[in-house]
Amino acid sequence: MIQQIKLATCTYQEFTPTMGTPVRTTAGHPRFPLTYQLGGIARSVTPTRDLLKIEAEDAYEWAYRRLLAARGLDTIREELTAIAGVNDLDSPLVLLCFDKLSKPGNWCHRTMFARWWTEETGEPVPELGASPASSPAPPSLF
Repeated sequence: MIQQIKLATCTYQEFTPTMGTPVRTTAGHPRFPLTYQLGGIARSVTPTRDLLKIEAEDAYEWAYRRLLAARGLDTIREELTAIAGVNDLDSPLVLLCFDKLSKPGNWCHRTMFARWWTEETGEPVPELGASPASSPAPPSLF
């Protein structure tokens, strides 16, 4: 039987310990002091430095999904389960990165991972940070 793990996503900046166990998913360390201790590093979810050079969101997502598929669902689940096992199994693992989704035009690998994970497993991965900024409504013609 496959053990289901609880996952969520957020930014380093918006994370609070009440959300769950913070897990790094970034190629680099945070360049600012954290007020909490990380519970682990999810290397199987971390994009490569070459991937970070891609600026177009759709091209990035395509390449990132290929990377996740190559690493494999079982390998990713195994790593995340191991991180949960040394922390609190009942607490969600909160996969962290830097990009605030509330800034217009921002996107992030964490939301791409969340979509991929849900498609592959049927398990939802909620975003705990600020929601993406919505576009203003077009002016009414009447």
